[in-house]
Amino acid sequence: MLLELGTFRILVDAGMHPKFKGTQALPKLSILQGRPLDLILLTHCHLDHLGSLPVVCKQHPDTPVVMSPASHQIFRRMLMNSTTIMARQRSDSGISPLYHRRDVEKASRNAFPLIPGQPRFFSSHEGERLTITFHHAGHIPGACGIMLELRHRKIFISGDVLFTAQSILGGARFPKEKMDTLILETTRGTTERESGETRQTEVERLITTIRHTISHGGSILIPAFALGRLQEILSQIHSARQHHQLPKAPIYVSGLGLDLVDYFDKISTADRDVHFRRKILRELGARKLPENHHPGSEGPGIYVVSSGMMVAHTPSYNVAAKLLGDHKNCIAFVGYCDPDTPGGKLLETRQGEKFVFEAIDRIVEVRAHIEKFDLSSHADRSELVEWAAICNPRSIVLTHGDPDARQWFRDSLTDVIPGVQIHDPIPLQQTEV
Repeated sequence: MLLELGTFRILVDAGMHPKFKGTQALPKLSILQGRPLDLILLTHCHLDHLGSLPVVCKQHPDTPVVMSPASHQIFRRMLMNSTTIMARQRSDSGISPLYHRRDVEKASRNAFPLIPGQPRFFSSHEGERLTITFHHAGHIPGACGIMLELRHRKIFISGDVLFTAQSILGGARFPKEKMDTLILETTRGTTERESGETRQTEVERLITTIRHTISHGGSILIPAFALGRLQEILSQIHSARQHHQLPKAPIYVSGLGLDLVDYFDKISTADRDVHFRRKILRELGARKLPENHHPGSEGPGIYVVSSGMMVAHTPSYNVAAKLLGDHKNCIAFVGYCDPDTPGGKLLETRQGEKFVFEAIDRIVEVRAHIEKFDLSSHADRSELVEWAAICNPRSIVLTHGDPDARQWFRDSLTDVIPGVQIHDPIPLQQTEV
């Protein structure tokens, strides 16, 4: 998102589209060319917000990149993982990498951390002063909302937010004050929780499902996003074990999510909002998923592995192919799955139907139990509307949601904030607020 405030030109996040590869995954960066860019602000390190940063930094090598201290610890590792994936895509499909390891190193030189809650002044190329304050956003470690103050005007960018505390992370601490403009995420605009359902009841249902599967001789696969979700699930399993709610069974973890455990351990020593330590893996006896592992070879097991959407060639994809045909097993999705991904397609497949693992040329009859748990790291839509009403902004800009989700927010916010101006920007078209 490109913001033009007074004499400032500010880029908020620089992500990649998760469904595309190569240049198709990039934002339309041509709009940034030909004029200076004063700042790049990073809300958090999921790749739909971070993934194209090295490309932008090549075009604007002198522009500062501002992020939270936790994001400053993580972002380079996330981008290095992307270079590995892109190298494999070049080998498999002939798709040229968008950037290389040296480009990540160059982008790292302009990055510096801004401690949440501590305002910082920045100057534009024309000498105008802007105040920026980060605010803890929940969601994942390092995620922040951002307050911009210019000429007595307050603009707040929510980024991705979760108000409810997770076991590894405290909930968002956003300001509850009058704002001029609120730029608001709308991810869960079409998602409403069932009556009586909460994040905690979903955690309890997941633990019950794991216990039932293991006790009946089966194995359970929990596809998980490497950054945030995998560590959260491990923490919940650890807590359940401590309270004698789960029987002993081998626990397998994969790749990037396992590497990030070390980063989380370091972050938690300095950030009071992060509560994940590496000793959790040791106490669980969690082990790295071996190559060519055969689930069930050591009895029932728990597989907390990436990717969360069961994308082809990932550990969760390969484990699913081996577990799906046995009725004792379970595949438990704990996050959003795009309908076009293997995970999304599996959620729409009924018991007894055939499921095609195209990447490995395998067809399996669905016999394992398929479960879905609402453990989203995004705030419920009603929470966002309630918070927005407290802030009572003059204008609200809707972002980060499908068209139907944005429409729900437009209707709801119009009802609760009389006279508010709602803007739903169209890509590459300027919206004046």
